[in-house]
Amino acid sequence: MYLTIVFGPLLGALIAGLFGRIIGDRLAQLVTTGFLILSAVLSIFAFKLVAYDGHEQLIQVFHWFQVGDFQANWALRVDTLTAVMLVVVTFVSCLVHIYSWGYMADDPHKARFFAYLSFFTFAMLMLVTADNFLQMFFGWEGVGLASYLLIGFWYKKPEANAAAIKAFVTNRVGDFGFALGIFTIFAVFGALDFDTVFGAVQSKTDVTIPFLWMHFNAVELIAFLLFIGAMGKSAQFFLHVWLPDAMEGPTPVSALIHAATMVTAGVFLVARAAPIFDLAPHASLFVTVIGGMTAFFAATIGLVQNDIKRVIAYSTCSQLGYMFMAGGLGLYDAAIFHLFTHAFFKALLFLGAGSVIIGLHHEQDMRKMGGIYKKMPLTWIAMIIGTIALTGVGIPGTDFGFAGFFSKDAIIEGAWEAGVAGTSFGYEAFWIGIVAALMTSFYSWRVIFMTFHGTYRGDQHTFDHAHESPRSMLVPLALLSVGAIFAGVVFAGDFIGDKQGAFWRGATVIEAAAAPEHVAENVADAHGAVEQGAPATHEAAATAEGEHEGGGHHVPTWVAWSPFAVTLIGFLIAWYMYIMHEGLGARMAANSRFVHPFLYNKWYFDEIYDFVLVRGARKLGDLFWKGGDQRVIDGFGPNGFAAATLAGAKRIAKLQTGFLYHYAFVMLLGLVGFITWILVSGATGGH
Repeated sequence: MYLTIVFGPLLGALIAGLFGRIIGDRLAQLVTTGFLILSAVLSIFAFKLVAYDGHEQLIQVFHWFQVGDFQANWALRVDTLTAVMLVVVTFVSCLVHIYSWGYMADDPHKARFFAYLSFFTFAMLMLVTADNFLQMFFGWEGVGLASYLLIGFWYKKPEANAAAIKAFVTNRVGDFGFALGIFTIFAVFGALDFDTVFGAVQSKTDVTIPFLWMHFNAVELIAFLLFIGAMGKSAQFFLHVWLPDAMEGPTPVSALIHAATMVTAGVFLVARAAPIFDLAPHASLFVTVIGGMTAFFAATIGLVQNDIKRVIAYSTCSQLGYMFMAGGLGLYDAAIFHLFTHAFFKALLFLGAGSVIIGLHHEQDMRKMGGIYKKMPLTWIAMIIGTIALTGVGIPGTDFGFAGFFSKDAIIEGAWEAGVAGTSFGYEAFWIGIVAALMTSFYSWRVIFMTFHGTYRGDQHTFDHAHESPRSMLVPLALLSVGAIFAGVVFAGDFIGDKQGAFWRGATVIEAAAAPEHVAENVADAHGAVEQGAPATHEAAATAEGEHEGGGHHVPTWVAWSPFAVTLIGFLIAWYMYIMHEGLGARMAANSRFVHPFLYNKWYFDEIYDFVLVRGARKLGDLFWKGGDQRVIDGFGPNGFAAATLAGAKRIAKLQTGFLYHYAFVMLLGLVGFITWILVSGATGGH
């Protein structure tokens, strides 16, 4: 079953990619989509089998290679964390394949597109089923390659090519850090498989290792380097610049890669390596800070963007920041729960945006939209459901709420509890989460109001021919809407509630629960005693406001209601600016001299990177090229000694005329010279 889940998409990709021209586009679509549907159905069955029946497995696929005492096997590690990711990856990929039947209907290269989609899915499945860091790195690079191909799928567009290269190069920075982390793991532990490394990590807490002419704690260094890899893949602050530009790819690509799967690989890595991060408090603090900065930074940019896909892209960045913020605080279960719910409502929003784009003849600028809810009522309803789920609408203390309410509020309340317990950056993470939630509500409803309500601001011909999307696109929207509504309330008890002990059973997400007492104490010290699942943690997290029991959240009333309050405030501000006083937002943007340009230009990160890195690299290249290569190497080589030798040879070659009388004349001159030398020498000697 698991081999079918993982290798089915690869088989579909090979058939569509190698034989697409022979079998035709329709059969290529059927094959790839069929394998994904099969993988999705089996993944749901596997989720039930592993998470609820306790059938964790380690499946040895084959022996990979052996060098000396080091042996690498290809194995599939199937625990609850893997099962969750299998459902997310295959379910979303399956719906994206179906959705693409309608979205890519007019594209002449459908077989190639579906082959790329299936190959990406296979690479992502290899990543999440890995049993060792080397195998994970294989899947890690595979999804990087697939994202490059998919972002630049319309390769005749210069913008698409530039975006693909930007994504590939930026991810190479993070991947280099990940590779260094793997090298360091092998140097410290002598192995790369998870069981060996995680089992021995406690014994290595005092080991130091030289790096960059300094000595670092080995566990801290490993955690830091692993997170550098996660920063690149998950578009975190400083390495975030590739994600918005990746919207140049087809919209189904955005939904699959940049909302629900590849960008969450970094969160998965942190959760999988939880035993390492548990014992690396400084690296975990760095994770929390970067996550918080990303949540805030991306939300501020989303406030003013006008491209409907870019707003959702920055929303993805911000929500990933929430997940890393939770991971850094040790709330791995909440981070994975938000990853799980986020897959439903963010894929729904991206695919809904794609439906709008198709209905408006590929228009993406929200300034040229408005008043189309009657033209596209089903898409409008789906987008509203996704927006309510993203903003986390729900009633605290009850089971009423959309998906994002349960997972996002768990992170925000967990950050407050971490602050109460004395964890560094706990209170700061809480307030960042609240502010980001306010901005999320505003820009999310801004999208709805600018797109579907008010006066239509685009071309009248486009409006007259606006239409609802075909059924192949609406069915995935309906299924994702169900997930966006019910995924939180149905699974909250399992992921973060009183059932989580049985649900996660032994997964690294709650590794501290199974650790020896002295390990749990160290974990509590490292993270301010806020590790989900650790008995020592729960005791330390008890406060005057209530005790954190069984995964429940007992926090002050104002803390519990703060996310709901700021969500309502964000909605009302958006309503005031874009419904009651339509055009107010545009007028404020036009009159702003600093704030709007600063946010609209993404804090000028692209310009700063271009000035410091791109231009600097170009100048350095010019120095080595024009100064070193042309002036020094070519100047002394081909243009110097070699050129002089060549010129001399050409002049000497002119003496070789081929005429006999020329050679006889030269011989006569030589003879005269020789006789003259003898006579002169003799006369001198006789004198």
